[in-house]
Amino acid sequence: MATISVPERISVFLLDIEGTTTPITFVKDVLFPYIREHLEDYLHAHWEEDECKQDVHLLKKQVEEDLKQNRVCPVHTVDQTAHTDEEKAIREAVDNVLWQMAADRKTTALKQLQGHMWRSAYTAGKIRGEVYQDVVPAIRRWRRHGLKVYIYSSGSTEAQKLLFGYSVEGDVLDLFDGHFDTNVGAKVESKSYERIAERVGCLPEDIMFLTDVTREAKAAEDAGLNVAVVVRPGNMELTEEERSHYRIITSFSQLELTRST
Repeated sequence: MATISVPERISVFLLDIEGTTTPITFVKDVLFPYIREHLEDYLHAHWEEDECKQDVHLLKKQVEEDLKQNRVCPVHTVDQTAHTDEEKAIREAVDNVLWQMAADRKTTALKQLQGHMWRSAYTAGKIRGEVYQDVVPAIRRWRRHGLKVYIYSSGSTEAQKLLFGYSVEGDVLDLFDGHFDTNVGAKVESKSYERIAERVGCLPEDIMFLTDVTREAKAAEDAGLNVAVVVRPGNMELTEEERSHYRIITSFSQLELTRST
């Protein structure tokens, strides 16, 4: 297995989750089906709680934004005013969430509700976060060399923390120095990576970003970050051009640190 030397100046690793630290099938075959199967029951059970009300309010705001932008969306709007027919309002919320999921949208409104549902499932022991076997040993090695490790995922920071806090490896949250989600910007926009560098307190050139998505890799590269593309089972196939342009790894163990401890 070929190794890739990590530039000596790197002081921060920034990691994607889906397809990078975690099998893409975990999200598609475990997390997303859980939402689809339990969404209506969850809304019925939590409808009067403040957190749920805030989640539905965000969905409503997203619908208003979609209509303003002339985006195609379910014809009705989400309604949670005090004395409406609860069944109808819940049905509208369910339809909107399922529509957003079918369109593979990454809106904050959707991710927040999903995060709250997954929290309920993780804490009840119904779900355990999957992590590739090479991930935790590699991160421990990086940290022993004094590097910092952050997560950047389209899933909410709460969802990220649940995955690693209730993982098949146990609670490994102490391996990470921080978490970023789409609140910092979209993962395909270079400005997002510039903001992350600012918040971490280093130059973009001091960060190595690991992802399986080449559009994200390009955005990070445009911002000045070092990039390696992760190829895992089930990930999208790379073109020959992408394979020749990017450093490719199939395991975190291939990353060889050159800096001294």
